[in-house]
Amino acid sequence: MRIGEYEGRAATAADDELYLQTGAGETPETLCPQSEIALLRELGIGKPSIEAAARKAERYGTSIESELLSSGLVTESSYYAALARLLRLPYVERIGDNLIKDSARLDQQLLRPSIVRLNHSRKALTVIVPEARKVSHLRRLLAQLPELRDAIAIASPSTVRGAVWTAGAARRVRDAVNSLFERQPRFSARVVFSGKQGFYAGISCSLLVAALATSGLALLTLHIAISSLYLAALLLRIRAVTFRRQRTTPMPAADDGELPVYTVLVACYREAEVAAQLVKTLKRLNWPPSRLDIKLVCEADDHETIDAFRAQGLGNHFEIVEVPAMKPRTKPKALSYALAGARGRYVAVYDAEDRPHPDQLREAHARFCAAPEDVACLQAPLIIANGRESWISALFSLEYSALFRALLPMLARNRMPLPLGGTSNHFRKDVLIANGAWDPFNVTEDADLGMRLFRLGYRSEVISRQTLEDAPVTLRVWTGQRTRWFKGWLQTWLVLMRDPGGLRREMGTRAFLIFHLLIGGMLISSLAHPLMFAFVVQAAVAMLEAPAVGIPLRDRVLFVIDFVNLFGSYATFLVLGMAAMIEHEKRQIGWRWAAVPIYWLMVSFAAWRAVLELRTNPFFWHKTPHRPSAQLGAKPS
Repeated sequence: MRIGEYEGRAATAADDELYLQTGAGETPETLCPQSEIALLRELGIGKPSIEAAARKAERYGTSIESELLSSGLVTESSYYAALARLLRLPYVERIGDNLIKDSARLDQQLLRPSIVRLNHSRKALTVIVPEARKVSHLRRLLAQLPELRDAIAIASPSTVRGAVWTAGAARRVRDAVNSLFERQPRFSARVVFSGKQGFYAGISCSLLVAALATSGLALLTLHIAISSLYLAALLLRIRAVTFRRQRTTPMPAADDGELPVYTVLVACYREAEVAAQLVKTLKRLNWPPSRLDIKLVCEADDHETIDAFRAQGLGNHFEIVEVPAMKPRTKPKALSYALAGARGRYVAVYDAEDRPHPDQLREAHARFCAAPEDVACLQAPLIIANGRESWISALFSLEYSALFRALLPMLARNRMPLPLGGTSNHFRKDVLIANGAWDPFNVTEDADLGMRLFRLGYRSEVISRQTLEDAPVTLRVWTGQRTRWFKGWLQTWLVLMRDPGGLRREMGTRAFLIFHLLIGGMLISSLAHPLMFAFVVQAAVAMLEAPAVGIPLRDRVLFVIDFVNLFGSYATFLVLGMAAMIEHEKRQIGWRWAAVPIYWLMVSFAAWRAVLELRTNPFFWHKTPHRPSAQLGAKPS
């Protein structure tokens, strides 16, 4: 970015020369490793450290300077302060607020901090982030134009990025909240019901209540409709049971020199308790730190979490992004805000309590390289590590096993839409940005994004390297989390069904039906579960009281269907979950699988609570509290 773009003035020849030095002009002379080594020695860095960094730079295709800084052998502040002393230029430790004029172009400095213009009351000052391999060029420039010494200062990349985040905070948070709604309103859940949806929903509910109050036939019709939908959703899960899962061998990773920058986003709110665990886990990722861009995305007023992260001695590849307070205060809004500064070609999303397999990024990168361009997202399996802790976490473990290691692989193999999990998603960044990223108003942003990408012509696939998570262990926490999930699935269904005909054309008839079974079928089966239970009990009592020859065929058929729906759901839940588990996981569950009927009634309660909350508080985010886990390792499944 050229000097003067912030104020719109014409760039001078000196400005052009300075711009060349800070990142645009790369000549063989300025990129010579020998000149970089000579400068580092001049700064007093020892030969062994330089040689170790040089070996890494050659291996990863980076610079010696970046490897030194990412290794922690040299701190960023001390290095750039020393560089300023060597060049006899001022060193800026902190850039005050309101000294940088905001513009959309300013975001480029988040990706590659190089030069910003400060607007002081007395004089303008240009702050640069020089690169070691180009300092010789800067020295010649200062020798030719000594008056530049009064107009130039040096700062570290973190200092420039921090000032740029602050300068553009109001604009970025507005964009994070409003961009999808303003540019692609048909994908936004900001309006819960569209005009037509509200009208038809009101008419349908009124007619249904009137019909049920006046006609026994209406009740029978409703019974048949619910049972049929329930059975269709059950058949999809049965298909997953019979699906032949092929154990996939992770693809060979690319050579280190071919690895691009990879961004990892972790949205954290009130997560001070797990800050140390999260940082330790992310440092275990098998990816060169110099090619890693980890952003810990925190609410700006969550000082406890921010302070906890700062106390961890974060490396150069970590950055704390503070999201200004603005409703809705949701995870997708925070992720969209941080995406403006994502430097990677690929973006991975994790939760604060996650422990991803160290090689997960390697596998995702290898899969992206081998996959066609229409594969926009990869989902890693989520495995519950605390299944032994309570009966709720045990059944949650079964549920996750069935979803991430059985149902999603089947859908991916058949090129169907995937309702993504909220974590361990890996995206092509350019596709993510071009298609609106996350909807800040959808409280189950993962499922929404998976469906949106599919309708726009992209696919999601699965990988094998897992992420360990801890499930809720108390009823209160579990209910809050599940209510949010159901509310988001309702939002997703309503958004996609604003134009059913257009959706069918975009998805294709087969995928359109699968979508209804995945989202609509799950909602119907959860909401109707108490009714199914009542249908079975009522029919059983009636048949016991009536003579066998007096039971109508219709009632017998419905009883069989309802019985299969009810107990078939329990059976597929257990079979799908158990089949994908290793023996260690099965031992953790023990006999607690017997509580499945109670668990399903809990699911139904959360679904009904979500329906009510969608009307009264649609964008409220039920925060799931996390605590450190004893299961830090990510054992292969």
